[in-house]
Amino acid sequence: MAPPSNRRPGFSRRAQYGLFIGYVVAVAGIVVGLGLILVARFDPPGFALLRAGVLDLTAPISAAGRSGVRSLGDVFDGIGDYLDAGTQNGVLRAELVATRQQLVQAQIDSAENRRLRRLTRLIERSPERVASTRILGSTASDIRRMATIGAGRSDGVRPGMPVRSSEGVVGRVYEAGQLASRVMLLTDGGSVVPVRRLRDGAPALAAGRGDGMVELRPLSAGANPFQPGDIAVTSGIGGVFPPNVPVALVTERREDVAIARPLADPARLDFVIVERPFAPPPPANQASRAEPTLAQ
Repeated sequence: MAPPSNRRPGFSRRAQYGLFIGYVVAVAGIVVGLGLILVARFDPPGFALLRAGVLDLTAPISAAGRSGVRSLGDVFDGIGDYLDAGTQNGVLRAELVATRQQLVQAQIDSAENRRLRRLTRLIERSPERVASTRILGSTASDIRRMATIGAGRSDGVRPGMPVRSSEGVVGRVYEAGQLASRVMLLTDGGSVVPVRRLRDGAPALAAGRGDGMVELRPLSAGANPFQPGDIAVTSGIGGVFPPNVPVALVTERREDVAIARPLADPARLDFVIVERPFAPPPPANQASRAEPTLAQ
């Protein structure tokens, strides 16, 4: 037999108890609310004490809730700071790359300024200068070490003239055309330059080896006086190079000779100076003899 369609909720005791408790809670809430209204109306000090007691009871709950909200806020702040740190890290890396590029450019500019200052001093200190010109090319593998410069007879360049840079001796003019000239480099197998050791004046000959280095052959009797680190400069003898121009740095000492590296490397040079051959002043006795002749 089918149950009736108008079955009441009270058929279940659990439903009946739940409904009853709901009514009781509602009525109790209404009564409590009315009581609070009456207390607030007719007994304000008592209502204030009641509110204070409720405040004391709910304070720990409020503190716990505030702490939870603050912790949650710290978590979100930490996430935001992490994301901001990633963005700032990318910006700082980009700035670091830009700073490195600026540093490299500054070093390039500084090196260029030093080169130009050396060139300026070289031009100013060369009263016998014939021409200031570029090196157009140089040989690097043949025993004949030659270089081509962009100045010729139209600029006053003649064979035999010394060629130097701010670093030291480069060589001497071997052939001169109208617009360009060939220079026999210091390292050429046929190049010989009278030199002296800078620290004590020990004489020697700097002879090219044809391999990018020179040999220093001492002229004094006895053991080879040169040591690694010694610097050779021109002696002014021979009527080509003026004295005290840097020539080479000793890198190896052998029994009778020293191997030295030229201080002026044509592969790294841009400009060179062509000068007139050095003419040493006449001895004092010859000058005194020439004075009466001039007086006549």
